[in-house]
Amino acid sequence: MQFQRLKLVGFKSFVDAAEVQIESGLTGVVGPNGCGKSNVLESLRWVMGANSAKAMRGQGMDDVIFAGAAGRPPRSHAEVVLTIDNAQKRAPQPFTDSPVLEVSRRIDRGQGSTYRINGKEVRARDVQLLFADASTGANSPALVRQGQISELIAAKPQNRRRILEEAGGVAGLHTRRHEAELRLKAAETNLDRLDDIGRELETALNRLKREARQAEKYKKISAEIRALQAALLYVRWNDAKTAAEVAAQELRNADRAVAEAGAAAGKAEADALKAQEAMKPAREEDAVAGALLHRATLERDRLDMAEQAARAEVDRLKAEAARIAADVEREERMAADAKRELDRLDHELTKLKAEIAAAPERGPELEKALLTAEDARKAADAEVERLAGTLAAVEARANAESARKRDAEARLARVVGQHDQAKREREALGPIETPELAQARTALEAAQAELVAAREAVEAAEAA
Repeated sequence: MQFQRLKLVGFKSFVDAAEVQIESGLTGVVGPNGCGKSNVLESLRWVMGANSAKAMRGQGMDDVIFAGAAGRPPRSHAEVVLTIDNAQKRAPQPFTDSPVLEVSRRIDRGQGSTYRINGKEVRARDVQLLFADASTGANSPALVRQGQISELIAAKPQNRRRILEEAGGVAGLHTRRHEAELRLKAAETNLDRLDDIGRELETALNRLKREARQAEKYKKISAEIRALQAALLYVRWNDAKTAAEVAAQELRNADRAVAEAGAAAGKAEADALKAQEAMKPAREEDAVAGALLHRATLERDRLDMAEQAARAEVDRLKAEAARIAADVEREERMAADAKRELDRLDHELTKLKAEIAAAPERGPELEKALLTAEDARKAADAEVERLAGTLAAVEARANAESARKRDAEARLARVVGQHDQAKREREALGPIETPELAQARTALEAAQAELVAAREAVEAAEAA
């Protein structure tokens, strides 16, 4: 196979479509540094299946797409097409009969690469095998890059062997051998898996056979059960038929009894209507008496509550009066003590004045004692006045409490009179006793007994 031309579109610095003709013999690309000579070699390796972004001098494979410049926007894809002359028909199947092969690789930003041979989409592996059979490829030593000569000189023996194998045209055989070994290993794995599946299927088949035997046994037992059920149903049907005849006879007897009971019920209903007509006046009287009794009960409860409040107020006022009397007695004792102290001070003051008159030489000392006695007398007078004011306030409060006590006693007497009047009115009503009232009272007592029992049950439950 002979390379004829290389077409680049959007690959690295080749933003516009560029085509490199590769004639027979020696073809060279000449230019200054940075003009893109290395990009031509990288595009050739890229279209031959190179999958290392680092070998393309980039961080990712999308870096081979033109990234834009000052006056040109970036491209969204890149494509390289390599045209190969296959006139000697050395290409592997199914491309042996094609005189010209066009190998293209296109990459869209963020979507990955697509390989095509003569417009038909193929795998990257197919493209790599195509060039491996031709003793070349993306990683072939035949593609000499910068610094590779020194690397070949210092290479290890196994690397030199790879160069010789490629020069001898057996690199493709090694590649296909490796792929065949991988396929063989995958086939062996599949065979092992098939053996496992076969053993699982055999186990499942034995289980299904056992279940089939159980199903046959179940069918036989089910047939016997159905036969026994049919006989049992026939016996039950016969019993039910006999029971139906007996029930029909009982139904006829019941119909006759119902007719007789209906006639008796009609008569009883007529009697009940007559009794209800006779009971209407008694019911009205019972309703009036019940209303009066309810009103009297409410009035009695209200008067009881008022009496209790009045008695409580009287008790409180009695206690307050006793306390005030104790305060008055205490203040009177304090006033008597102050009066006695005042008399004592007056006696001492008279005595001091007499001593001053009898002994003029002790005048300053006695004057000083006189002044002290005067001060004590003034303090005693002030205390007496304060106690008198306190006593007056206590007496005023005692008078007020006495007035409130008199009011409470009057209110209590009024409440007691109202209570006695309500009691007399209740006695004037007399006993109201009717069958309906007696029945209602019985029902009330039963309900109260049930309420007491329910409360006791609740208390027991709460205690538990």
